[in-house]
Amino acid sequence: MRLSSFSDYSLRVLMYLGVHAGRLATIAEIGGAYGISVNHLTKVVHQLGRLGYVETVRGKGGGIRLGKPAAQIPLGEVIRQTETDWALVECFSTGASCQIHAACRLPPILDEALAAMFKVLDSYTLADLLQSPGDLTKMIPVRRAAQTA
Repeated sequence: MRLSSFSDYSLRVLMYLGVHAGRLATIAEIGGAYGISVNHLTKVVHQLGRLGYVETVRGKGGGIRLGKPAAQIPLGEVIRQTETDWALVECFSTGASCQIHAACRLPPILDEALAAMFKVLDSYTLADLLQSPGDLTKMIPVRRAAQTA
């Protein structure tokens, strides 16, 4: 299984905000730190804001910050809310046309594997990812967006 870029970027935004807690960050700053398009991150931040993980502050000097403490952001919950397709194989999709679907044992095994993955993810929060913030700060330093004249 592979997570979508949207989920990957969502986790990266949350980690960045967690590492740089105590101040507002901008989407351009985060995009610069990770080399990710501002357009992509805008969609991600909008969704994270709708879900309550991120708080946005408008106006001059505005930006974004975590919307709740890192210890209250379960990783499994974030992934569930940012992924849109759990069809690990064709037969999980609506309207699938697999000839062996009625006798196949793969779907329940993959369901069990997905449940096991979420059991693990549900046991961790964003705070667990930030246990060595000094190391992360070195890897994702503040990179202010270039000022335009």
